[in-house]
Parts: sequence; structure tokens; C-alpha cells
Amino acid sequence: MLYEEKTIETIPVGPLGLIPLKSCKELGEKVNDYLVSWRQERESEHKSTIAFSGYQRETYIIGASTPRFGTGEAKGTLQQSVRGDDLYIMVDVCNYSLTYSLCGMTNHMSPDDHFQDLKRVIAASAGKPRRINVIMPFLYESRQHKRSRRESLDCALALRELVNMGVENIITFDAHDPRVQNAIPLKGFETVQPIYQFIKYLLKEEKELDIDSEHMMVISPDEGGMGRAVFFANVLGLDMGMFYKRRDYTQIINGRNPIVAHEFLGASVEGKDVIIVDDMISSGESMLDVAKELKRRKARKVFVCATFGLFTNGLAKFDEYYENGLIDRILTTNLVYQTPDLLSRPYYINVDMSKYIALIIDNLNHDASLSGLLNPTTRINRLLERYRAGDR
Repeated sequence: MLYEEKTIETIPVGPLGLIPLKSCKELGEKVNDYLVSWRQERESEHKSTIAFSGYQRETYIIGASTPRFGTGEAKGTLQQSVRGDDLYIMVDVCNYSLTYSLCGMTNHMSPDDHFQDLKRVIAASAGKPRRINVIMPFLYESRQHKRSRRESLDCALALRELVNMGVENIITFDAHDPRVQNAIPLKGFETVQPIYQFIKYLLKEEKELDIDSEHMMVISPDEGGMGRAVFFANVLGLDMGMFYKRRDYTQIINGRNPIVAHEFLGASVEGKDVIIVDDMISSGESMLDVAKELKRRKARKVFVCATFGLFTNGLAKFDEYYENGLIDRILTTNLVYQTPDLLSRPYYINVDMSKYIALIIDNLNHDASLSGLLNPTTRINRLLERYRAGDR
């Protein structure tokens, strides 16, 4: 059944309002297009009632801006009323392409700047919306999710700040550690896995894969990503393996203990296609080391799937590994900023998440369950059946 044919069983929480901040503008516009299309085509006997006021619109986007003063200070402004709305604010804290002027100098926006702009827009709504929801694909400060020794606990603190400002639901993707939601136990917190989308886009590009335990394996590049890889492998019916990082704890370089070697645990990968699954590619060093080690062990093809492609050290090393046949494909989502250089690479597959986000927003606006969306097993099995039947 097409989603736009879905039967409406509940009334909306309130008129839908979508505020994609400048960092998330392109993704927000795609999400808006899906919502407009579905709601124009959807039929219901109740759509003419007052509870569905404003249900069908030409756009759900509410204009918002965060202009800055010459000192670099800023404010949040809304272009229209949000009173009574079910508001969804989208922000990409990793979009470093945006700049602002600071005493005549050009500054690139950091995650801290984006998070402050999010709070400014929430503050500008002044408590008038029926409900405030935040869609933050890359969870702010998610890599600082636990405390060891004397240090800050930034992610938990940020979540508490948002909740104290009136946010009811926080939607994020592939949180570095989902247990950080314990900081806000009475509010909605969903961390979404884009596994279905990874498989969908990989199968769209690769037409000759045998998806069974004899020909394919799922690999976790470290012990922290085991849960993700186990789920991926179980859904696809594959074996899995794991690398663990042997570190030199006698020294710290660039804020971390350097990796001495990657040790492999698992069955032989010889002649098999392997899928390396992780939450992010930051510098990419670990991922490239793992890919190199898998090729050394005679893996046939190496596919890298990561929710967030940050590529903080650039793409030169990835280009080199692709040219040398050490990696075959890299898949990351459009949940964070993607450079034109990245999108132009022959080995890169852009995984579009806009439809998935629109589905989540539409369900939440109707106070409907998200369990069917968050567990994609049925959709994955259907996709694999079509692929194996030759519908490629």
C-alpha cells in the first residue's frame, strides 16, 4: 500500500509547522514536498472538520531566521505565528559550510553555533506552539555522552536544556550511545537506524550481489558498533565479524590514544563481499584501516555504510584507496552537510533520508505509533525478495 493511501485513524495534534534552520534547508524542503504531496492526495471523511483545520497547505515550512550583529551575537525570529502548531524544528549541527561575520572576519559555524541558533528559534516561539519537536539527525555532543574522570557531560546537558525549554520529542539518527536518553526519561527520544535505506540504495547500484551467508558478511569496525552490526546481519541473514582497536594507552595524540593495530574476530572473509557498518566516518582512518585489512584477507568487495559522512580530513585518502581497489563503495546519508566534491566521487552513494523523516513527522503529527517505521524488518525482507527474484 502506498503511504499516501494510508487510512487516517487519529486527528492531528495540531496544525503541522516545519522549521528547517538554514543548516538543514535543502533536506527540509524535500521533507516538505513529501508532506504536501501526501496530504493533498490523502482522502478522509474528516478532513473538512475543524480538527483538520490547515491540514492541506501549499507548504508547511514556517519562515525563521537567526540574523547576527557585527559582534557575532545573534537572535531568533519567526516570520509568522506558530500559536497552537505542532512544530518540527530541523537542524544540522555539522554544517560547517555556513559562515557569519565577526568584527569583519569570516567565521564558519560550529556545532555550538548551530545549537545556540536552535535554542533561539525555540525561544522566539515563546511557548505558543501546541508541541515542539526537534529533529537533530546528528545528536549534538553525542560523542561526549559519558563522563570519565573530571570532565563535562555535554550531551546530557544539551538534552536537559532542550527539555527545559519545552521540547517534547527529540528525533535523532544512529545516536553514538542511545543510553544518553536516560538524561530525559520522561520525554520522547527516538534514535532511528537507516538500515533499510542503506540496503535499498546499495541494491539499486550493485546488481550482482548474492545476499546469503556464503557470499556476504557484515563487519563492525570496533566493539562499540557491535549492536548495529548484529542487527544488520540478523535482518539480512548473514554472518558477522568484528575488529577491535588495540591502542597505545601510554600517550595521547589529537585528544585520543593512538591505534596500534586492528585485530579481527570472525570467520574467513575470503571471496566474500563485506559490508562495514558504523555510525560515522570522521577522519576515516579506522574505516580505511579495516577496509585494507579485509582486502588483505582476500575479501571480494568492500562496501562502507555510515550514517554520517563527516570526512574531517578530506577525501584524498579515500580516493587513493578506491583507485587501489581497497574500497568499492561508500554510502552515507544526506542527514549532514555533503560537499559537492563528495557527491561527485564515482564510489560515493548518496542515501536520501527525506522520505523517512517525512514519514516520522506525519505519524507523530497524528500521534500514531512509530514502531512500524523504526523496525524495518518487513520492508527489508520485501526488498530482498524482489532483488532475488530479478527485479533489479
